[in-house]
Amino acid sequence: MNLRRTIIVRCSGWFLRWFHQSRRTRSEAVKLSGSTALITGANRGLGRHFAAELLERGATKIYATARNPEQIDLPGVEVLPLDITDPEAVAAAARAAADVDLLINNAGISVPQSLITGDLDLIRRELETHFFGTLSMTRAFAPVLATNGGGAILNILSVLSWLGFAGAGGYAAAKAAQWSLTDTTRLELAAQGTQVSAAILAATDTDMMAGYDVPKNNPADVVRTTLNALEEGQLEILVDEAAATTKANLSADVHTRYPNLA
Repeated sequence: MNLRRTIIVRCSGWFLRWFHQSRRTRSEAVKLSGSTALITGANRGLGRHFAAELLERGATKIYATARNPEQIDLPGVEVLPLDITDPEAVAAAARAAADVDLLINNAGISVPQSLITGDLDLIRRELETHFFGTLSMTRAFAPVLATNGGGAILNILSVLSWLGFAGAGGYAAAKAAQWSLTDTTRLELAAQGTQVSAAILAATDTDMMAGYDVPKNNPADVVRTTLNALEEGQLEILVDEAAATTKANLSADVHTRYPNLA
């Protein structure tokens, strides 16, 4: 068997295993009523909305986490201090929340910088938060989820995962890496029955977007749409029209995607 045929056979076998496993994952609906969830960045914005909506949907327990836990003021949640860029804090959270069956990786930062002339340390912070922070949480909670029946992970992404944006290059690169991370961890965790989903959305009316004069999603609508899709077993949740359009344009020519290029 020549090298090319060997590669094709092996890739075909891998694809079939992934395909059947992903079909099984999609068929097993995530049940939010009675779930135990941990949400990062739950002190404000989408994180707080996720916590409130899960309470409405009958979650048994919600661990609301943040770097500044004193800012979490939502009744009915269990508050945990958590900086997702701190390995010891992540490990402590996994020990404290050993009953979790839904992990929502929502925490994020935005420090607009030029990739060419901006502060490299700030750009690294974005990658540390969105990519390495999400990865650390996923690694820490993967065995927890396995113990609790598989469960689900929901990563909150952005249309900038698929679209470069001058002045926010660090954020876009970090979100692109987070998207790739989501796809790969979905494959790696399929065998233990963990559904890994991503919610992709455009600008939403949260504190992070307060300084931008652009059309914005209602965060409550974003959360309802996302959780409905999660319960249906959707793996890639295109929350709004901008997300659907941006995804559809990924195969387009570069000049079509970036018409301002000369």
